[in-house]
Order: sequence, then structure tokens, then C-alpha cells
Amino acid sequence: MKSSAFCFSASRALLALVLASGAVTALQAQQVYRIVGPDGKVTFSDRLPSVQVNGTKVSEDNADTPGGTAVAAGLPFELRQVALKYPVVLYTGDNCAPCGAGRSLLTSRGVPFSEKTVRTAADAEALQRLSGEASLPFLTIGSQQLKGFSDAEWTQFLNAAGYPKSSILPASYRPAAAAPLVTVAPTPAAAEGREVNTVRKLPAARPVQPPANSSNPSGIKF
Repeated sequence: MKSSAFCFSASRALLALVLASGAVTALQAQQVYRIVGPDGKVTFSDRLPSVQVNGTKVSEDNADTPGGTAVAAGLPFELRQVALKYPVVLYTGDNCAPCGAGRSLLTSRGVPFSEKTVRTAADAEALQRLSGEASLPFLTIGSQQLKGFSDAEWTQFLNAAGYPKSSILPASYRPAAAAPLVTVAPTPAAAEGREVNTVRKLPAARPVQPPANSSNPSGIKF
């Protein structure tokens, strides 16, 4: 009887641990906003305040996320499915030769991606929060995070995600222009010297699993 009670207690503890882990993962995947008050106090929130535009209340929460549906629009079905499931986001900087090499690889292969530029101190701080480092280029493929450019490594991960090995982009496709990593959103308190910077927090990269088949020798799992 005592053994059964112990097993029941252990099962409840394991269930609580699993639920807690799921909650942490959900929080990691949220977009985080950095809010600097007029007194210099910094707070973080998962929601942006609404603003008044010509007397109409507009929420900032519907902004496109990096590599979201805007990037996948107008793509062939197969490529659209992959881009929605494993969106690609490239973080670059000025005078960064490896960034240019990484961009060329994605472009020549026909991988639809969003590009975020890191130019200001706020951008650098956001990059540090996202990747744990301030080095560029930084690439994300779904939840996978790749630091620095490596033709072989990037190709392996793109193959594992299911991106076509040669471009199938339609001739009419036009990539979105690069945008700053951190943007300032208008708020009702803008006149008081308050600013809101967007910091997109990515989920932690998942561990690489043992090889699964010959088409994916690296055994990458997403």
C-alpha cells in the first residue's frame, strides 16, 4: 500500500514537472516588449499598449512576426508550408562580409526569409537577449539558432527543415526589405518621453537527435 502511494505521488510530481516545462516553453516563445519610462525605469511586457490613430483605437499586437505569414504569402504550396512551419530569420550588420555570404546563400537557394538589421545599441542589446551573444550573422530556422556563417551547417539545417535544394520561387516573388531589429512603437505616453522597443524573444534551440535516415545524415530534428 505504501509503495502504491509513493508511485502515485511520484506520478503527480512528474506531471507537474511536465506542465511546468510546457509553461516555460510557452513563455520563451512569446514576443517581449521593452518599455522605458520617463524616469528611466525599464519594464517588460508581452503586450503593447493600444494607441489612438485619428480617434480610432489600434492595437500593436497584430504586427507581423519575423518570418511570419507575410514572408510566406504568394509562395508555391510546398514552400509555403515549410516557410510557415520553420520560418527563416537572418540578423545582419553593416560591413559584415559573413552576413553578405549568408544572405547570398539563402537568396541563391530561393529560401524566403526576413532580415533584421543590427545597427544601434538597442539592436545590439536585443540581439544579446535573443542569442546570448552579440556576434553576427545570426540565423534562426524555426526554433533552431545558428551563430556565425557556415555554408555546410546552414545547408544541413535548411535540408533538415525541408527547404528545396534549388529555388522554386515564382518570378514575381519580391523579398521584404530588411528592417531594424528594434523599432519604436507610438504610445499614448510618447509626449512624456516614453518609448517602446520591440524585442522578439526566440524559443531555445532544440537538441540535435541521432541520425534518422540517409537523406538527413546530421539527424537534425525540429
